[in-house]
Amino acid sequence: MAQITPATDPGYLLEKLVREQRIKLEITGGVPTWRLLPSVRHQKVIDRIRATIVPVAGRAEACGCYHLADVSLIFPDGSYRRPDIAIFCIEPPDIDEAWECVPEAVIEIVSPGYTEKDLSINPPWYLSQGVKDVLIVEPRERWVRHFSHGRSPVTHPWHYTAELHCGCQVTI
Repeated sequence: MAQITPATDPGYLLEKLVREQRIKLEITGGVPTWRLLPSVRHQKVIDRIRATIVPVAGRAEACGCYHLADVSLIFPDGSYRRPDIAIFCIEPPDIDEAWECVPEAVIEIVSPGYTEKDLSINPPWYLSQGVKDVLIVEPRERWVRHFSHGRSPVTHPWHYTAELHCGCQVTI
């Protein structure tokens, strides 16, 4: 019988990856999902998108268009998620624990191996939790799909500027 060592013990390896912050855990509707931390491409896309988030010119709403990347959030159903980009109208508090707050909008970047989750599971779940706009970005194929309440999802080519329900705009 082969002896299990720390190098071959799956539990130890998982604990090590978590401790070294090389993977992240999300829980959506009670279903846990382990994901590797974002790649260089993923981070660059996030940074480029965040640089474009601004209030829509001429709109009367007073949304602050605050945005955070990979922030720990707790949703109304108890799910624990870390959206690639979350947009809020109110300034996020300076806290060290997960924030119990529903973002106005969420932007998720499709990761290889997670296309089904990113396109089929995430958008309806986010909308069910009160998120008003969900943008799914496919950086390799260069398109964005915009989901929002009461509308069918629409796929747009790269360089799409979305006006969000909250009064912010973002260019993908």
